Amino acid sequence: MMKTSTYTSQIRPAIILLSLIFSFLIPGCKDPVKKVEDTKAPTSSLKLHTGDHKYYMADAKLSVLQWKGASLNGLNTQTGYIYLSKGELKVESGRLTGGVLEIDMNTIEDKYHGANSKLVNHLKDPDFFEVKKFPFAKIYITSVTPAKIGLKTINGDLTIKGISHPVSIPAQVEIADSAITANAKFTIDRTLWNVRYKSAKFYELLANQTMSDSISFQIKVVAKKQR
Repeated sequence: MMKTSTYTSQIRPAIILLSLIFSFLIPGCKDPVKKVEDTKAPTSSLKLHTGDHKYYMADAKLSVLQWKGASLNGLNTQTGYIYLSKGELKVESGRLTGGVLEIDMNTIEDKYHGANSKLVNHLKDPDFFEVKKFPFAKIYITSVTPAKIGLKTINGDLTIKGISHPVSIPAQVEIADSAITANAKFTIDRTLWNVRYKSAKFYELLANQTMSDSISFQIKVVAKKQR
């Protein structure tokens, strides 16, 4: 009888311990941990050379892009604005040689500077620029070459919706000791950046419904030397 009692007294704590372990594990299997989605808005990953006197930092308050789109027949035209989030222009030996400009796609406005109109909301959805997924566009300047008198050709890559294509932009550039002002006009084929809404290349539509593949931009950039 003593042997049986001793054996039982040794087994009982082990059974209690196992019961406690299973009491924690089993509810976890029945009620798996819910995946918490990150609802924070995407933030810029662009790194700038702050503090370097060769770089002029773009002033987001003074810089602006005007955009223009139209139907294929040109009868229905829409215009508006969009703004930079940050950027820099590189100067060497008194000449503009490079830089990068980041465009905040969430700042799209219509011609009345409305930021929440039906047009603006449509431009932000997947039919056009899918801003929730691609909140920033970028212009990377790789070289600047002389053009006509008073003009430069800014060569680089334009990234929209995560897609990059080379661009050459004629611009008027004024460089002073404290600031750079650049003004440019250029046109892109939106379909190269997978903006296909009502494009005749991809949809069979009536003439008055078809939209032009061209989007025109007029851009003004003011960049200031960092002190």
